[in-house]
Amino acid sequence: MEVEQSNMPTEDSTTKQEDARAGVAVDAELAKDIMSRRFQPSLFGPEIWEGYIFSDLEIRIKESTDLYGAVLWPSAMVLCHFLETNQDKYNLTDKNVIELGAGTGLVSIVSSLLGGKVTSTDIPDVLGNLCYNVMRNIKGRSKYIPLVTELTWGQELDQRFPRTTHCFDYILAADVVYGHPYLEELMDTFDYLCQENTQILWAMRFRLDPENSFVERFQQRFHLEELYDLPTLSIKLYQARRKDQKTKYHREAAA
Repeated sequence: MEVEQSNMPTEDSTTKQEDARAGVAVDAELAKDIMSRRFQPSLFGPEIWEGYIFSDLEIRIKESTDLYGAVLWPSAMVLCHFLETNQDKYNLTDKNVIELGAGTGLVSIVSSLLGGKVTSTDIPDVLGNLCYNVMRNIKGRSKYIPLVTELTWGQELDQRFPRTTHCFDYILAADVVYGHPYLEELMDTFDYLCQENTQILWAMRFRLDPENSFVERFQQRFHLEELYDLPTLSIKLYQARRKDQKTKYHREAAA
């Protein structure tokens, strides 16, 4: 005797579908909240800028469309939103913070407004606009004035940031991983700057296969935890720490 199979969903599958729908709703709501922090100026003057609201302050960012690093990408807003709304667990007050690929400076600015001692870094071509944005938004608002300085990934790290004098509590990065030829140099920079107690907070927009493979290789050196997954924006936010408690640089120093 054949038993007719029911097409009715099982309790388990129904629960999974409900969880999936709830996850989509949460993602959409969070993405909406993050993107709502950006506003356009009501009047356009001689300078074109975009406005953002973080730490209850208006932040004005000037972009330069001729360079990737001088354009603000949504990953920076995701990271800023996370830092602002999770200060109980990730408190930047009086902490040493370095941002890689700071671009237009929004993450560095928000980190400084949240009390961090910020080192804001990028390639030389970007530094002029970066410094301008940082200074116009920080002056008179922040306990510490960020240091804006050159950092070309993988180059002169031990000279520019000696590990005996430069110990960072946080490494911040927003959208530094994309289809460029310097992923190995970026990996080496993460590896050099991240010491035993350093936390990495890294927001990334997924576009191409090389980015997925970078994450896989990154996990060989670091413990990686996903903090945000925002399919609406194609962005994930990670926290990372070193796997080895004593880095090879510590071992070399002791040798």
